[in-house]
Amino acid sequence: MIEFTTISQIAIACTGLVAIFLTQQELEQHRRFACLFGLAGQPFWFYSTFMAEQWGIFALSFFYTYAWYRGLRLYWL
Repeated sequence: MIEFTTISQIAIACTGLVAIFLTQQELEQHRRFACLFGLAGQPFWFYSTFMAEQWGIFALSFFYTYAWYRGLRLYWL
């Protein structure tokens, strides 16, 4: 059985890759989805950095969450 840590790493890679790719799209209809993928990955960032005791990245995750939330507010709310 796959450990949650492995699932977390896969989720971080997939959501992060898609989010960054979408931020660079010319069409706003595509760009607006970046924040959704970015936010979807944040719980995995919090879990991974907390478990690894990487406190600097853990703190940075709050700022990334806020940045992705701003995109959510701009494009979706």
